[in-house]
Amino acid sequence: MGHVEVGHLTHVLPDGRPLLDDVSFRIGEGVKAALVGPNGAGKTTLIRLISGDLQPVEGSVAHSGGLGVMRQFIGGIRDGSTVHDLLLGVAPTRVREAAARLHDAELAMMERDDEKTQMRYAQAITDYTDAGGYDAEVLWDACTVAALGLPYDKVKYRDVGTLSGGEQKRLVLEALLRGPDQTLLLDEPDNYLDVPGKLWLEQALRETPKTVLLVSHDRQLLANAADRIVTVESGNIWVHGGGFATYAEARRERNERLDELRRRWDEEHAKLRRLVNMLKQKARYNDGMAPAYHAAQTRLRRFEEAGPPELAPKDQLISMRLHGGRTGKRAIICENLELSGLMKPFDLEVWYGERVAVLGSNGSGKSHFLRLLSGEEIRHTGAARLGARVVPGHFAQTHARPELFGRTPCEIVMTEHARLRNEAMKALARYELAGRVADQRFETLSGGQQARLQILLLELSGATLLLLDEPTDNLDLASAEALQEGLDSFDGTVLAVTHDRWFAADFDRYLVFGADGRVYESPEPVWDERRVARPR
Repeated sequence: MGHVEVGHLTHVLPDGRPLLDDVSFRIGEGVKAALVGPNGAGKTTLIRLISGDLQPVEGSVAHSGGLGVMRQFIGGIRDGSTVHDLLLGVAPTRVREAAARLHDAELAMMERDDEKTQMRYAQAITDYTDAGGYDAEVLWDACTVAALGLPYDKVKYRDVGTLSGGEQKRLVLEALLRGPDQTLLLDEPDNYLDVPGKLWLEQALRETPKTVLLVSHDRQLLANAADRIVTVESGNIWVHGGGFATYAEARRERNERLDELRRRWDEEHAKLRRLVNMLKQKARYNDGMAPAYHAAQTRLRRFEEAGPPELAPKDQLISMRLHGGRTGKRAIICENLELSGLMKPFDLEVWYGERVAVLGSNGSGKSHFLRLLSGEEIRHTGAARLGARVVPGHFAQTHARPELFGRTPCEIVMTEHARLRNEAMKALARYELAGRVADQRFETLSGGQQARLQILLLELSGATLLLLDEPTDNLDLASAEALQEGLDSFDGTVLAVTHDRWFAADFDRYLVFGADGRVYESPEPVWDERRVARPR
């Protein structure tokens, strides 16, 4: 069994800003703890500190049972890496090191076949066996069958770039959950998973005896799988011993308690200062008051040295003013539409003001459908057109916006929407993107900050049709709720691809892209097609 213990950890960013200040917590054996907090608060940094990728300024990290780590971005591998490389990357350290030596020995054997090289190769095989390398390959076979439906030998040399983000996540999760490490750090493991994948993950987390610390923004997954909530905010950490269902109330009560303690401290501080000033005045004219004056000074000094109680963290005040505008009655018209190789022909009409959730498994064509409606060149037959005065605005799931790289949020808003700097900063402030964040390069922002900036750009674009591809994937809890409130007041039409069950509950219609290529409507969200009767 494993555990994680963090003691008095302090971390400072390269620009000198303190991110984590003297934080301590413990995750006991077998506990499933979720790490939550605002985007940019330090959740991923904390995972990297625990894993050893970063070194703290002060403090210590301890863990037991071996440490398996899923880092936030595993889906961006486009460098020729194979499925073997991906699985090896989450294997125990001994296996990785032995595999590297075996690889070098194999290359040497290809260049020369002398006795020394043969001995080196034989020793590398022995080391790989002793490290558990071949046992790991047996485990990987079970993982590839579960995640990809094929044995390891059939896919070991397959380019990881040919796998979907969901397939990559599922493969790594299978390896970690089946592997020997008893403590797992999972940074946004549910991103890119479709809902059947999330349901599998929830069950796997409930059933595993391993200790798990995971970062997630999926409110339903948090409610179903986490039995502790570790919150990172304002540089501090606090732990809610219950599940997500009672988290919001616990946070509210905690903040009220901190506010009350701070109010009492301020009152006592003011009272002591008044006492010191009064005794100072009296001591000027009465030497007998000097001892009392010095005693009051000492008491005030000790009180101030002890310091005030922790300030309650400031709530995020995110205001998404998605305006929209009146359009023709029919916002989207599809006639006998088929995206080549992805789905069977279908018809669709979406009316002005409707909220349509697009559901279905990974790879069924949902994102391509949104890209087609946004105006991109996507191979298709049939017709897909927008109604009168419909202006589409597209939110990309992967935040793949190369035109924004190297530019700051302030520069982007100023140049793309003809805003003065003070106007741009006011708009960014509504999305909690002002201050230092406004002058950071786009690629250095957290995933949630990039998502909020994309939504702001949609707001400023004047779009009357919002095409949202997994908009809540990287948004923190407050931002996701702000987006839902913004969509409630949006005067236009919304088409959203989502695997967020909490988010989907607010929609009017559900368009399902079936695994068999059928596209059909359902009166309720369909997350697992095996459980519903499909239309003929």
